Amino acid sequence: MKGKYNIVFLLVLISGLIIGSFLGTLATKIPYLYWLDYGKTIGITQPLVVDLSFVYLQFGFHVSFTIAGIIGMLIAGILYKKFF
Repeated sequence: MKGKYNIVFLLVLISGLIIGSFLGTLATKIPYLYWLDYGKTIGITQPLVVDLSFVYLQFGFHVSFTIAGIIGMLIAGILYKKFF
């Protein structure tokens, strides 16, 4: 039963990150809230390419964290603790 709550917690945190990042992108249009969209991208920025002449594979992964996304994760964690 504990594993079920771990998956729910992870999904709640990811949804908080996504919603927070989206709101941060919207906040760039407001002059005094532009700083919410400031962040850093981590990952493989240049994709790894495997070309075997009959199959072309391209691998890439990156995660972008913004201040609004981190705030969204914190709020989601607090809400998770309150309701679960």
